[in-house]
Amino acid sequence: MRQKQEGLRTSASTLVNQVVWRRVWFASVALLLMVVSARYAEAQFSGPALGISSEVNPPFTITTDPAILFPGPRDIYLGTGDVLAVHIYGNTDYSPVVRVGLDGTIQLPLIGSLMVDNLTVHQTQDLIGQKLKAAGMYRDPQVAVQLTESPNQIVTIVGELHGIVPVIGERRLFDVLAAVGAGGGGGGGVGATTVVVGGGGLPPTASHVLTINRYGMAQPIIIDLGTDPQKSALINIPIFPRDTIIVPRVGVVYLLGAFKTQGAVPLQQNSPITLMKVAALAGGAGWEGRFNDLRIIRTTGTTRQVVKIDISKVINGKAPDPVLQAEDIVFLPSNPMKAAIKNGGISTLLAIVSILILGV
Repeated sequence: MRQKQEGLRTSASTLVNQVVWRRVWFASVALLLMVVSARYAEAQFSGPALGISSEVNPPFTITTDPAILFPGPRDIYLGTGDVLAVHIYGNTDYSPVVRVGLDGTIQLPLIGSLMVDNLTVHQTQDLIGQKLKAAGMYRDPQVAVQLTESPNQIVTIVGELHGIVPVIGERRLFDVLAAVGAGGGGGGGVGATTVVVGGGGLPPTASHVLTINRYGMAQPIIIDLGTDPQKSALINIPIFPRDTIIVPRVGVVYLLGAFKTQGAVPLQQNSPITLMKVAALAGGAGWEGRFNDLRIIRTTGTTRQVVKIDISKVINGKAPDPVLQAEDIVFLPSNPMKAAIKNGGISTLLAIVSILILGV
C-alpha cells in the first residue's frame, strides 16, 4: 500500500514537472516570437496647436537702402535718468545740473518744469533758450547742454547672443557683437562650429540674419552677415544708443534613432544641408538601423508629412541625397534583434541561442 502511494506521488511530481517545463517552453517560444516579430509603436504627435498660421521660417527682406544702413551723425536722445549740465555762453551764474525725472521733465531755475523726454540734445538746447527768452531773462541766450551721466546710452543684444554694451555717440556693428561675443559663446549641437565676427564670436546656434530695432524708426533694419569676409565692410553698419540687436536662433534638424549621436544639428549658413551631411555629423548610421526604413518627418504649418527613404541607396549613389529643411526630424528605426545584441553584447546573443535550442 505504501509503495503504491509513493508511486502515485512520483507520477504526480513527474506530471507537475512536465507541466512546468511545457509552460517554460511556451513562454520562451512566445518571448522569441515577440522579439523577432516586434514592431515599433508609432508615437502619436498632435502637431502644432490648431489655429497657428505663422510659418516656421517666415520670409524677410534684407535692408539695402544706404540712407538707412549708413545714416549721418545721429544726435543723442534724452531719457529718464539722464543728468544734464546746462550752461549759457558768457554767463557763469546760470549753470544748473539737473536729472531727468521719471515723468520725463527737468526743473530749471527761471523756467520751472520742462519736458525733455525723447528730445535730442540740440532740441533741448533750443527749447531752453526759447523758454529763457520768453521769460524775459535773456535777450538771445546761447544755451549749451552737456550729458554728464546716462543710463540710456547703451545697445541691447538679445537672442542667442545677449548682453548690454555702452555706446556714446556710435559704434560699428562688429565692435558691438565682438564686445558681447568675447565674453563667452553658446553651446552647440552635433558638429557645431563658432562663427567669428569682428574678433568676438556668434554661437553656432545663432543665425547670420540680424534684426536691429532702432529708436525713432518704425521699421526694423534687417542685416545678413553672410559668409564672405570681403563684403564685411558693407554690413558693418553704425550702431547708435538705444538700438536693440536681435540675434535669432538658426534652424536645426533633429536626429533620432539608430545614429551614433542623437540631437539637434544646426543648419549651415553657407550651403544646404543634406541627409548625408547630417548623418556624417552624427557619426554615421548604426549597424542596428533599418536602413530601408529611414523617415524624414516634416511639418508645414499644421500638416505633418512622413517620407520614407532607403539610406543605403543614398549612400551607394542609387538615390538622390535629399535636402533637409529647418525643423525636420530624421528618424532611423532600429532592428529589435540587432539592437538587443548590440545593447546586451555576447550574453544577449547566448541567451537568444539558448532559447532557440530550448525551443527546438
